Amino acid sequence: MTARPPRTAGFTLVEMLIALAIFGMITAGSVALLSFSVRAQDMADRQLASLGAIRRAGTLLGADFAQAVPRPWRDENGQPQRSFYGTGGQETRLFVLVRGGWDNPDALARSSLQRVEYRLQAGRIYRIGFAHVDGGGAASVASLIDEVQGVALRYRDREGAWQESWDRPDPRELPVAVEMIVTSARFGAVRQLFLVGSGP
Repeated sequence: MTARPPRTAGFTLVEMLIALAIFGMITAGSVALLSFSVRAQDMADRQLASLGAIRRAGTLLGADFAQAVPRPWRDENGQPQRSFYGTGGQETRLFVLVRGGWDNPDALARSSLQRVEYRLQAGRIYRIGFAHVDGGGAASVASLIDEVQGVALRYRDREGAWQESWDRPDPRELPVAVEMIVTSARFGAVRQLFLVGSGP
């Protein structure tokens, strides 16, 4: 009887192919999971950035409204203007006000009052801060919120009634509060309430 040679340890070709197939499936699943995680993180970052922009705009609006002062101003043609003017949100210019408490860290020769205007143009809300209360002059422009589909504004008077616009005969009269609803493509309608002239 012939003795069989001893079998050497190892894998057959079929076993190697099965192992490679399993490894390939695990690798493909890992790549798909990693790709999904990266896309989800990117989407979350964009959402957080947009939400942060809305919150920053709300903080800036709150500060401007809270420090509004009853100080009429004159435009570049010398025509007198109300200290606070507000539309219902359907126009390019949303509202204009004069605010106090404008920081002056460089001790420039200027007032602590600043005329501020908010505009809605091409789906963006802009804040325009003028260097001087009266006249045209230089202005700093900051883009606050993008992808805006619409803005609705209301103004509460001292009697507690809500007005669709603020265009009072008394040029020094300020509203008590402002309601602002910003409709964006990403977050839908975001409603914010602001007190006017309540201090810093």
